[in-house]
Amino acid sequence: MPKFKVQSSFKPTGDQPQAILKLSQGLNKHKYQTLLGVTGSGKTFAMAKIIEQAQKPTLVISHNKTLAAQLASEFKKFFPQNEVHYFVSYYDYYQPEAYIPQTDTYIDKDSAINEEIDRLRHAATSALLSQQDVIICASVSCIYNLGPAEEYQRYSIPLKIKEKRGRDQLLRDLIEIQYQRNDIAFNRGTFRVRGDTVEIFPIYSDNKFYRLEFFGDQIEKITWINYITGEVLEAPREIRIFPGTHYIAPLKRQQGGIEKIKKDLKKRVAQFKTQNKLVEAQRLEQKTKYDLEMIKETGYCKGIENYSRYFDNRNTGDAPNTLMEYFPQDFLTFIDESHMTIPQVRGMYFGDQSRKQTLIDYGFRLPSALDNRPLKFDEFEQRINQAIFVSATPGPFELEYSEQIAQQLVRPTGLLDPTIEIKPTQNQVPDLIKNIKQTVKKGQRALVTTLTKQLAEQLTEYLIEQEIKVQYLHSDIDTLDRIEILRDLRLGKYDVIVGINLLREGLDLPEVSLIAILDADKEGFLRSETALVQTIGRAARHREGHVIMYADTLTSSMKRAISVTQRRRKYQEAYNKRHGITPKSIKKAISEDYIKAERKPKNKLDLKAIEKRSKQELLEIIKNMQNQMEIHAQNLEFEEAAELRDQIDEIRNKLSKI
Repeated sequence: MPKFKVQSSFKPTGDQPQAILKLSQGLNKHKYQTLLGVTGSGKTFAMAKIIEQAQKPTLVISHNKTLAAQLASEFKKFFPQNEVHYFVSYYDYYQPEAYIPQTDTYIDKDSAINEEIDRLRHAATSALLSQQDVIICASVSCIYNLGPAEEYQRYSIPLKIKEKRGRDQLLRDLIEIQYQRNDIAFNRGTFRVRGDTVEIFPIYSDNKFYRLEFFGDQIEKITWINYITGEVLEAPREIRIFPGTHYIAPLKRQQGGIEKIKKDLKKRVAQFKTQNKLVEAQRLEQKTKYDLEMIKETGYCKGIENYSRYFDNRNTGDAPNTLMEYFPQDFLTFIDESHMTIPQVRGMYFGDQSRKQTLIDYGFRLPSALDNRPLKFDEFEQRINQAIFVSATPGPFELEYSEQIAQQLVRPTGLLDPTIEIKPTQNQVPDLIKNIKQTVKKGQRALVTTLTKQLAEQLTEYLIEQEIKVQYLHSDIDTLDRIEILRDLRLGKYDVIVGINLLREGLDLPEVSLIAILDADKEGFLRSETALVQTIGRAARHREGHVIMYADTLTSSMKRAISVTQRRRKYQEAYNKRHGITPKSIKKAISEDYIKAERKPKNKLDLKAIEKRSKQELLEIIKNMQNQMEIHAQNLEFEEAAELRDQIDEIRNKLSKI
């Protein structure tokens, strides 16, 4: 088994060595620990070194997709020889099924699945069941219902050279695990047959497939081939093909599940009629019977996840199967930005149940829909083997239940927490403009936080009139555009970003030296102690980091945030003095700032191989490459996206001549 091995030119410095040692030793005796690390102190590097010490499969949970992708990118660099994967919700768009009784409005489920993220999810689960040196960076979607791990493993197909296995039997096995035969449009989750050769495109592969050559009933050769270039990458002696879906239910169990659904439907309809709810009874009967017919004929129906309990052999109220079941019993969990992630995990179950209970009460769903759910918090705790909470501002749960807390207050660069200044709100905008211009004159950047979108937009317009290069940033702006704006700030296209809550966790902007917080004295979520400390931390990557709070009163949250920052700054100054360290601003190449779901090897286009393809194959190749190009663009991998765009143009030129 390959061992976890950190590959980096960096060595643990500052508070990192003691934090790594303390937490690594704590794994021998504690279930919960906390890494309290200030912004820019190298918490991700410390996490990597702890994984190297622990040598355990690791789950890293973040509270959103963007941070999970950023962590996956960083861990990929630290562990280039190990398996690092990305697991988030595969929906680009998701409108859950809902009913609003007050207006008698039914909203049908609507969603768009991102095929590339679905592939990455399969890559993550197949790696967990194949190897031990695996790190999964996941969003909180990892606590949602997923097919049983034992079924996913049981129905995988092991294949090896010289194995006696009939070609036709292999084709039947592939169909049973939800692969489809397609001799023309060959892509992930399909297979094709050419005489004694069977080609399989694994569900977790981006552009590579297996070619199996048979001699009679024996596998004579296995090759791993790049679909676009035709290049043979490897000739493994044995492989394993994992199912095309996480929800594997054999035909026998499907039939048993359908009978249970019919039985529960009969009971529920009778219950509605007893209560004289005839509309609800008729609605439920009609909808469920339609779903059953679809399942019988196609093996699928819209909203089939609401019947998952019947096909998973779970009892009423049983916890769902999740990604955590795919890990071996002894695994390590990091909960990143735990002050945000823990409350999110705790609240997901209740929001889900409230919406579904309304659907059940009004006859849109059977009560079994309640069992298609995220984990309850106590169920989540039961599935955690050992956890390390990571945050600059740990929440109440972490502080209460952690058996030890390791502090990482010193930055490897010697940078101090920023200075803080409180100014009155009167004439705050002219004062803000003066400070911004002073900052820009030094070639530095600024962030301004407001409480509302409207104020962010209005302030942006006014700053533009003052000839300041500025852009606003809030939740109405698409995710890709948000990250592009932040990148443009680093490049100097903008000198100032005006935003709301988005300017907190996970932003790595070394050029920012000034943070201005408007309405700092308006107590609430956006101006709580945690929010203020996190916002202040955005200026901690610059030697001249400075924060201005515009406020007329000093709230308790402001007092605590200022006190925490000043205490840390005093500790850091003392450390620097003892060790003769001069603070230096972080220098980070902008290209390293891209968020990557998974780094892919560049594929050189083989034009001679392309010329041998049929028109239909070329069209399918273009479609696959376009999907990859869009994913690269979404993850800010602009160079890779541009390369694929140029390759698509070349293929289209060849296609026009066919």
